This record gives sequence, structure tokens and C-alpha cells, in this order.
Amino acid sequence: MKQIILTVLFCFTISYGALAQNTVKGVVKDSDSEKVLQGVSVSIEGRDESQVTNIDGTFALQNLPDGKFIVTLKKVGYETQNYPVTLSGSVINLGDIFMYVDEFSDNQDLSTIIIADDELNDDSSAADNISSLLQSSRDVYLRAAAFEFSAAFFRIRGLDSDNAKLLINGIEMNKLETGRPEWANWGGLNDVLRNQEFTNGLAPSNYTFGGILGSTHISTRASQYRKGARISYASSNRSYRHRVMGTYSSGLLKDGWAFSVSGTRRAGSEGFVDGTSYDATSLFASVEKVFNDSHSLNLTSIFASNKRGVGSPNTQEVTDLRGIRYNSNWGFQNGEIRNSRIKDVEEPFTMLSHYWKINDRVNLNTNVSYQFGKIGRSRIDFNGGQNPNPTDFRNLPSFWIDEGDLAEAFEAEQRFLNDGQIDWEEIYSANINNSQQGIDAAYVLNEDRVDDDIFNVNTILNADLTDNITLNGKLQYTKLESERFANVLDLLGSTTGYLDINRFGSIGDPERQSDLLNPNRIVQEGDRFKYNYIINSEVMNGFLQAQFKYNKVDFYIAGDITRTSHQREGLYQSGRFENNSFGKSEKQEFTTFGVKGGITYKLSGRHILDFNAGYLEKAPTIRNTFTQIRESNLITEGLDTEKILSFDASYIIRSPRFTSRVTGYFSQITDDIDSNFFFFQSDLFDSFVQETVTGADKRHMGVELGFEYKLTSTLNLKGAANIGEYYYSNNPDNVQFSAEDTETARAQGFVNGVQSFGTTYLKNYRLNSGPQKAYSLGIEYRDPDYWWVSLTGNYFDDTYIGVSPVLRSSAFFTDNDGLPINNYDPIEAKRLLEQEEFGGYFIANAIGGKSWKVSKDNKYIGFTLGISNIFNQQFRTGGFEQARTGGFNQLSEDFNRSKRLFGPRYWFGRGTNYFFNVYYRF
Repeated sequence: MKQIILTVLFCFTISYGALAQNTVKGVVKDSDSEKVLQGVSVSIEGRDESQVTNIDGTFALQNLPDGKFIVTLKKVGYETQNYPVTLSGSVINLGDIFMYVDEFSDNQDLSTIIIADDELNDDSSAADNISSLLQSSRDVYLRAAAFEFSAAFFRIRGLDSDNAKLLINGIEMNKLETGRPEWANWGGLNDVLRNQEFTNGLAPSNYTFGGILGSTHISTRASQYRKGARISYASSNRSYRHRVMGTYSSGLLKDGWAFSVSGTRRAGSEGFVDGTSYDATSLFASVEKVFNDSHSLNLTSIFASNKRGVGSPNTQEVTDLRGIRYNSNWGFQNGEIRNSRIKDVEEPFTMLSHYWKINDRVNLNTNVSYQFGKIGRSRIDFNGGQNPNPTDFRNLPSFWIDEGDLAEAFEAEQRFLNDGQIDWEEIYSANINNSQQGIDAAYVLNEDRVDDDIFNVNTILNADLTDNITLNGKLQYTKLESERFANVLDLLGSTTGYLDINRFGSIGDPERQSDLLNPNRIVQEGDRFKYNYIINSEVMNGFLQAQFKYNKVDFYIAGDITRTSHQREGLYQSGRFENNSFGKSEKQEFTTFGVKGGITYKLSGRHILDFNAGYLEKAPTIRNTFTQIRESNLITEGLDTEKILSFDASYIIRSPRFTSRVTGYFSQITDDIDSNFFFFQSDLFDSFVQETVTGADKRHMGVELGFEYKLTSTLNLKGAANIGEYYYSNNPDNVQFSAEDTETARAQGFVNGVQSFGTTYLKNYRLNSGPQKAYSLGIEYRDPDYWWVSLTGNYFDDTYIGVSPVLRSSAFFTDNDGLPINNYDPIEAKRLLEQEEFGGYFIANAIGGKSWKVSKDNKYIGFTLGISNIFNQQFRTGGFEQARTGGFNQLSEDFNRSKRLFGPRYWFGRGTNYFFNVYYRF
């Protein structure tokens, strides 16, 4: 009997121990600033339990069994911390846990962030990706996409950056014009933009509903910056040649104040592409007053001025003659490079943020911001002169070859090889001669301006309802007033001024007048002309989300509702739209919804399944709402909200030596809108038009894979791959041209300035969204003596040219009498309209660095050197079909020439290029 009692007591003791309720908690802080760290991953090695530190840096792992375990803490940019604990039915408070900066990560990111930012400073659509947002992710695949794939202008899941949200201190920075961020607004301020929280895809964010590409939240709270200073110098041959940067942060002072300042200067006469000058200055200041444990105020101001020369997309004939660095936008003036197309961005903004810790579980953050300034794009306008573009088809040898004039073809080739740039001297000479005769200028340098005033206010709630349930909510209001106009930058030697008329109209016709209220106006430098209007937009948004976190499963659900309105007010009465240009347009209002949810199931501490799904609606952007927006109040026919159905499923492995993620993704976009501008020539008519496609459906699906394997304690093998398919999934029912509402246009079939060609047959054509297949394999060595080197090989394939919708509509095979063209040949048409695929290519990259600790008080000197495209591979990153030859006969004639006059235009990647950076942190 005694033995039975002892056995029962023993079993009860064992069972009680197995079910013992243990808790491990603590507060995570930065070792230098001693400020709390949010977003630190805390887990128990070999078990399912994991958590992310809250806004106050705290964590609490509960319901743990008895035993000996390792508590692991990880955060990007910091060394991983491991704490052994022994649990026996108690609460263990680890107290303040200090995370130390990872000098390897600090050194490497200093280069790679710059590289990604540098790639995004291109004006081409091919540069539209979110590489600079991905550096905050620890995910192996996303970091490869940011740092290895960006040279090919790879797009995550084939999607544009308007599908991701970028926030600074809770304020959304995506532009209402395009839905995309304007990267130049904060370019170069890498030191103070490192405090980021990135969510991938539909994953939940504490600050926003986000998009199907996720969101990035950047915090500039002065008290969160590590105390100290950094100065650095960088040299590159990509966009800028030289960069200097300095940053100082005070940390939180005894009186509750904290401040951080940073400044950078980037400059270069030209980058890898000829004639692409670079002139940028960025300044940052943030100051915070912590009143008590519950309240603090932070004021952040950013000024970034960025002027850079724009490159040109070129036809294959031009590239064959002058190479991939050729740029038609510049020429020499008095021995100096002068680019006619300069993008000038200067939009400073300031933000005031109030942080209120209501109690240990509830935080409320309220933000107010104001942004103003300008975005200008310059170009040469010519009413009375020849086209100054050196790549005009009449300047190319192939034109004269097909004219049968071989002597002139040879002369044209020699002129283009030896010069082939804008002739500034000839332009000035023409204007000076005109002035001497009392004639207005033949040429003028004008600037297309967008001057935005943007006001934002929002409030963000984060509440831990229980230990397992978190509620996130946000209310937001945005008001935009935008002035858009052309202004005269330079009369280019003229003293008489420039006649403000449309050169495409007939002499004497009212349609030539930019403003019928002030006809035949002569403008001088600084005057507005050509077009002048105001856009007023408002956005009201509400977001609510609940997150549930348990030992074996996490899940969330979120909802979003947005009210958007756009209205145009014309200040000129355009001769091309006499009855629909002056005054206010009808206000366009849209109500959109979004809902998403996801679940994470932890098979074990090392194996995780994750699934997300969402339905989102997006209001049309300003650009897509209006047709011929510069000159009319026309609303796009068939205007509708964009709908997106998206989901992804992932299998994740996290072990001490091997980490990986494989994800299958699918997104169906319906009722999308695309717009283009070009000169169109067919059997129907010739005119400068805007092409708009409504009702376009697009499908993005594929598989992502990323892995990292620790071969040794210092040697890592890493790889990434994307196998995607991105294509039109329907034949949009409306492709239309808008040109002008005049008698001439009406005679050509236009109604109120618009002509529809009905269905455009785009189904199964691939999207022009960068490489649809990308592979990366690399090896990285990190020496304990703080030096490292990484070698990576990358292969890209399935990059397609952007197809012309109008070439695949009735306009292609219809004669000017409205009947099909007599000699139309469907087999020949299929050959002419076959989509071009660029072929695969390989790029090898190398990057390495070294840092030295020069004193016991954490002073470091370090450098990074990166070489991209080591083997100088030439490759196309994107391109588009020219639709100037828009009819079957014209396109067939162009194809049958020795070299196409109006063939596709291509963007090319950079050849071998480098980035070098040296810094001192103290």
C-alpha cells in the first residue's frame, strides 16, 4: 500500500511539473542609447513559443513547461542574444536585455541601401520597384530581391510600387498622382531612415492596412536613435560620383530632450549613362521632448533637393551605333555637358507627432504633417524650328538607305557617330537670328511643373486587449491642392519671347491657342504657358485590425474603408477643348473597401505554415481619372475602381544552420487603367494622342524561394529564386484615344475629343514588369576579425517588351472609310504583333568590407566596396513598342525596312559599375 501511494504521488508530481505554468519576461533595449526596442523577435529554441516586443520593448512568454531552455532574441542590425533559463513553476524576469549593434550588418547595409536607392532614382517605368523598402527585412528572399535583383529592375511578384505603402511616422507618403512614393523626397538620408518595420505581402501592420506588396513604416523619433555620430564618404559611377554624409544623435538627455540631425550631399557631372548629371542635397532634423512616461512630442523636418539629368530609351539602331550608355537628351554648350531633360524635385515636409501611453496596454499616436514644393521636368519646346532630337528618324542612316541615297546615309552615320547630340549652338543661333528680325523664338526650354500642397492628419491606436489579442486602428485625412502648369525656364538666346500656341494645329485655327482668353500671347522667362490648372483631392480612411497570438497558432483579420475625391479646375480655355477646359470639372468620388486575414500555424519551433488572403479595392489615381488632363476636364470613359484578389501560402524553416521560405502567390487585378501619350499615324488619322485602356485584367502568380545554410560558423551559402507568370487575363473592352475636341478631330471620328476603338486583344500577352524569372546563388564569408566578402551569381529570364494596346484593336486593320483594309493579312499581322522577349542573362556581383574598433567607447572605422555586373554583361531591363505606325500597312512597311524607323525603344542595365564607401562612427 505504501508503494502504491508513493507511486501515485510520484506520478502526480511529474504531471504537475509537466503542466507547471512558467513565464519568462523582460524589456529589450539598445545597448548604446538604452532606449527600448520594438519589433525584436523573442523565441524559445526548439519550441513553438515566440513573440515580438511591443512598443515599450516588453515581452512575456507564458505557459511554458518546466525544464532548461534557451531564450533567443533577434532583430535586423543587431547581434543575436541567447539566454539560458531554468524553469520550475515560476516567473523569471530577465530585466533589461541589451541588444548590441551588429557591425557586419551596419557595414553591409550602409552600402546595399545606397545601391537600392541609387537604382530607384531613374525616371523610367522600369525602375518602379520597392527594393529600397526591403532592406529592413530579415527574409533571405526579400534581401536578395533588394540587393541582387535590383540591377535588372526586378519587381516583387511583378507588381508596381503603388501596391505597397510607405509611411513615415504614421503618415502615408504614396502620391495621389500615381499611387507611388516619390523616392527623391528623402533620398540620401540613409543614416536616419534605418528604424523600419517591414511587413511582407498581406501580413499585418500596426500602422496601416497596406497593399498586396506590404508596407514599410519608418520612425524618426529622436529618442530612438542611438547616441553618437557618423561621417562617411562614398564614390560610385552609377548615378552620382561623390557623396558626403554626416549624422549626429544626442540620445535622450536628462531633461527629457532628444535630437538628431543629418545632412548629405551627392553630386556628379554624369553617371553610367552619358549626360546624366546629378545634384542633390538632403537635410534632416528631428527633436523630441519626453514630458513623462505617458506623453512625448516629436517634430521632424526633411528637406531634399534633387536635380538629375534623365536618360533616353533608344531603338536598336541607335544602340548599335552608339552603345548602351548613349543618351539623346544632352549636348555640349561652351564645352560643358547640358541635359535638356532635368528632373527637379524639391518638396520639403514637416511632421508633428504626439505619443500617448495611456496605460501599459494602450498607446495612441497622433500625427500632423504638411508638405509643399515642386516637381519639375524640363524639355525643349519648338514652335518654329526643326526637331532638335538627334535620334529623329531623319537623322539616322537607315532612313536614307531606304530612300536609296547611300551617300547621304554614310554622311548621316558619320554625323551621328561623331556628334549625335543636341546642338545647343544651332538652337541659340536660330533664336538670336529670329530676335534680330523681330521674330519670336523658335525654341524654348520649358518645365512641366507640379506644385503640391499636402496636409495630413491621423491617429493610430494600438491596444493589447489581453495577453493574446491586440487591436490596431487608424483614422486618416489627406488634403491635396496641386497647381500644374508649364513655365519658361530659358528663352535660349531670344530677346523677343515665345509665342504660346500649339504647333500641331493649322495656322489661324482657334485650336492652336493654349488660352483663348489670352490668344497669341508672347511669354518670357518665368511665365506660365501651354496649360495651367489646379487639382483638388481628398482622402478619408479608416482601418481596424485584430491580431491573435497563441503558442501554436497566430491569426489576424483586418478591414479598411476609404473615401477619395478628385476635381480639376482649368485656369486656361484651351483651343483644343474650347467647351470643356475652363473652370471646374465634375467632382469624381470613390468609396473603396478592403478586407484581409491570415493564419500562421507552428508545426514546431522550426517549421511554420503561413497563409494570407485579401480582397482590396483602389480608387483611380489622378493620372487615370482625367483624360488630356493638361487641357481638358474630360473624365476617363469607363472609369471604375480597381479590384484585387490576392493570397499566398508559405512554408518556413528556421533552424540553427538552415533557414528558408517557399511561397506560392496569386493576385488577380481587375478593372485596371493604363495610359500612354504619343504621336499616332495610321490610315485613319495623324495626331498627338493620349491612349487609355480601361477594364484591363491582370494576373500575377508564381513561386518564391529563399534559403541560407551555415556551412561553418563563418561561411554561409545563400540562394533565392522567383518563377513567375504575369500577363493580361482578358481582352479589355475599351481602348480609346483622346486628342482634341475640334472640327478637324470630329471629322476624323472623335466625339467630345475621344474616339473608342472597342476591344483591345491583349489576353495572354505578358506584362512589362521586369524579369519574370530570377535566380540567385551566393556565398558569404564573415571573419571574426570584422571583415567579410560576398560573391553572388544571378540569372534573369522572361523579360518582355510592353505591348501597344491600339495595335491590337480595330484601329490596326480599319481603313479611313471605316471598313477593313483590303490587303489585311491575318498571318502577317500575327507575325507583326508577336511580343518580343529579351532572352536570359547572367550577372555576377561581389561586395565586401572591413571595420575596425578604434577605441573602447565604441568608435569604428569601416569601408565597403561593391562591384556589380563584373563581366560587363549587356542586357535590356525593359522597353515599349512605339505606336506611331499604328495601322497594318504602316507597321508592315516599317518592318520591311532595312532597320525599323519606329521600332521598339529599350532601357538597358548598367555595365560593370562600383560603389565604395568609407565611414567613421563615434
